Amino acid sequence: MKYLLIASLLLFVTIQTKAQTKAKINHLAIFVQNLSKSGHFYTQILGLDSIPEPFHDGKHLWLNIGGGASMHIIEGAPERKEYFKNNHICFSVENVTDFVKKLEANKMSYEDVSGKKQAITTRVDGVHQIWFQDPDGYWIEVNDVK
Repeated sequence: MKYLLIASLLLFVTIQTKAQTKAKINHLAIFVQNLSKSGHFYTQILGLDSIPEPFHDGKHLWLNIGGGASMHIIEGAPERKEYFKNNHICFSVENVTDFVKKLEANKMSYEDVSGKKQAITTRVDGVHQIWFQDPDGYWIEVNDVK
């Protein structure tokens, strides 16, 4: 009985240690020129919900990106930068075609994986994808992964 108790405690400690050392995403932060413009893009175009922002300094916006993670938009970038398309944030929607209609209604361009304008990629597994840039040049992928 004594050995069973010791073995159980060791197993519990091992499980707890593994759980405490495994990383998971907490938040993503982007540095932008204009908080209002970027906030409008992420809330109105992508449909992200804002969450309480602890700093209350007018230079931060926090958004819920799902799975317990958040996105922090921080104002203060001196200029718009160029980013590689492969360095992107990806969001999933129910229907890419419906999302494209929203982009077109807002006069926003998008492209497929090869860079063809106003085109949608269909992956070999049937997932549809598009890419476009936010007001500061960050690349966004939107797909319909279920």
